[in-house]
Amino acid sequence: MAGSGCSEFDPELVISHKFPESLYTYTERDAALYALGIGACAKDAIDDKELKYVYHQDGQEFIQVLPTFAALFSLGFTSEMEQIPGLQYDPRLLLHGQQYVEIYKPLPSHGCILNKVSIAGLHDKGKAAILEIEIVSYEKESDDPLCMNRLAIYLRGAGGFSKSSQPYSYSKNPSNQSAFPKIPKSQPFAVFEECTHASQALLYRLSGDYNPLHSDPMVAGIAGFSRPILHGLCTLGYAVRAIIKCICGGEQNMIKSISGRFLLHVYPGETLITEMWLAGLRVIYQVKVKDRNRAVLSGFVDLDRLSSSL
Repeated sequence: MAGSGCSEFDPELVISHKFPESLYTYTERDAALYALGIGACAKDAIDDKELKYVYHQDGQEFIQVLPTFAALFSLGFTSEMEQIPGLQYDPRLLLHGQQYVEIYKPLPSHGCILNKVSIAGLHDKGKAAILEIEIVSYEKESDDPLCMNRLAIYLRGAGGFSKSSQPYSYSKNPSNQSAFPKIPKSQPFAVFEECTHASQALLYRLSGDYNPLHSDPMVAGIAGFSRPILHGLCTLGYAVRAIIKCICGGEQNMIKSISGRFLLHVYPGETLITEMWLAGLRVIYQVKVKDRNRAVLSGFVDLDRLSSSL
């Protein structure tokens, strides 16, 4: 069992835990590699709406950065959960359930990022516990806030720790949590279909997520999968790219926030169908795997304005 400093699950110890600040440094090469990892330019190497993420005629320092690149700033913090006192869970039963990202300003093509991390929520769901981790990222030189990530981590088998009849539930900023909208029954405003490559997870993992579940057939088999699966954040990147292409007219800086709920795994090589519904400045979306006709991801993206091309 993970956790330290306490023989049983102690919610007050968990929510009072202080994470150390950390740095995340990246270059233009990292930004370009990430873009390729989520399928940019895979169908068309000279796509004028996506080439800007990997190449600029005046030099790589001028390339643009996709907003979902911000999710990389949150990598590694699930491994630090083992240091949280009072948190008792089986790491093999951990699931990354949701990811929420707020973008405060366009991400630079390179940078040194200061991450400040805190426990944003803890909820007893009976058979499971949900832990929310919030990471606010700043440009180190200017101390300007760039973005915020909030992860919802499902700890299966760790629920039932409440000491009273009322299930324990704590949220640092409950007003900031947007409820997931229902998928509309109407026809989508836009639909985008794209095939992932058989090596997609091997390419995406070079952006920093080296979990062998996405590369090692034996590890995938132990976890119950027929072969390694695609990273959930890679699927999220595909979905947001589709929204940028179909709704934003290729303008990635229109995006203010991104929310995704991971529903099911994707195998590299499968075809993703992203369905989009426009509700004011919010895009509700759902991603399905065409090969199995199953929904694998749903959520919403909030925009700061609508594209003039709509």
